[in-house]
Amino acid sequence: MPKTPNAPPEQGIKYIETNVYLPYRYIAGDYRARAMRGLKNKQFIGSKCSQTGKVFVTPLVCSPESFAPCNEFVALAGRGVVTTFCIVNIPVIGRDLQLPYVAASVALDGADISIFGAVQECPVAEVRMGMRVEAVWKADGERTGSFDDVLYFKPTGEPDAAAATYINRL
Repeated sequence: MPKTPNAPPEQGIKYIETNVYLPYRYIAGDYRARAMRGLKNKQFIGSKCSQTGKVFVTPLVCSPESFAPCNEFVALAGRGVVTTFCIVNIPVIGRDLQLPYVAASVALDGADISIFGAVQECPVAEVRMGMRVEAVWKADGERTGSFDDVLYFKPTGEPDAAAATYINRL
């Protein structure tokens, strides 16, 4: 029996590999530019809400909660706590991480929201909520001022943080 012209394929398509040309021009603006310069210098930069005092990483112009300006910049060390995580067992196109790996939400010390990163240098079964971690950076001279400058987070060996200290920073 001949196939109809618009019949679905007999087997589902899993993915298509192709090259796509997507030219764009990204203008970081002052807030994002400061954050990128910070990363190049092994430092996270956040902005503080003038009304609530909450610190947002990466910096925001206005608080999404109070709509007040966030015009004070705050330097944050690359240490924090794992607030939530998942163990990834499926390869992701464009990622060179050995499977399985941990994708985690990390609340940096001094920040009121979490950022995302991989957790490495420990067995995946040992990663847990409350685990203290620190950023592992690209070597001096290799950092370019992008999120790729942070290779991953690794355990610090410090005692776990109590849930009450990070539960509102998920």
